[in-house]
Amino acid sequence: MGKDKLKRFAAIKEFKNVFEPAMNEISDLRGKWRLEVFKNDNPIVLELGCGKGEYSVGLGKKYPNKNFIGCDLKGNRIYIGAKEALEEGMDNVAFLRTRIDFITNFFVADEIDEIWLTFSDPQPKKPNKRLSSPPFIARYRQILKKGGIVHMKTDSDLLFEYTQEQITEQKYHCLESTWDLYGSLPEDLDQETKDIFHIKTHYEKLFTGRGHVIKYCKFEIH
Repeated sequence: MGKDKLKRFAAIKEFKNVFEPAMNEISDLRGKWRLEVFKNDNPIVLELGCGKGEYSVGLGKKYPNKNFIGCDLKGNRIYIGAKEALEEGMDNVAFLRTRIDFITNFFVADEIDEIWLTFSDPQPKKPNKRLSSPPFIARYRQILKKGGIVHMKTDSDLLFEYTQEQITEQKYHCLESTWDLYGSLPEDLDQETKDIFHIKTHYEKLFTGRGHVIKYCKFEIH
């Protein structure tokens, strides 16, 4: 392991906005994120597989009246977003280092208002590992409030097509879907929404630089 990674792992243990509870145990924060972490009663938006946290931080800047939690296993990536949030004094952004498989250990029913899946691994050979697969949706259902929304942004045709099939088969309520996000944004879309869609993660910049088309959908699972 490189020295930079070791430094980052050590650093995030001291960051007040990064939480690293035991994965396979029920967290003491479960049901207490608003009270103990954010100290407000604002909605909580959860980004799963947040990488460097660009979306969590970017959304946190756009929506100061919402709370954002970026979740990822790789601490050296979380370090980037967590450090930026601290340096900018963002009290509405936090990070959770864990496997998404254990996400129900950290939140209670109705604690989460929205979920973002940003450039998730398409898992070509393991459909049940895809973050929009029934096993993961079942987990989200346990923590997402009724009427809560799942957003997906991806460059993967495989993952997006699979998600569209799941929306139909499982009878989720599809609110929006496009195979070409930036090519199909309505001209009359408000500027704030345009700004949100144009928050770009490290991977999105790589993918768009290679000519990949970005897809987006949002749906309700209840």
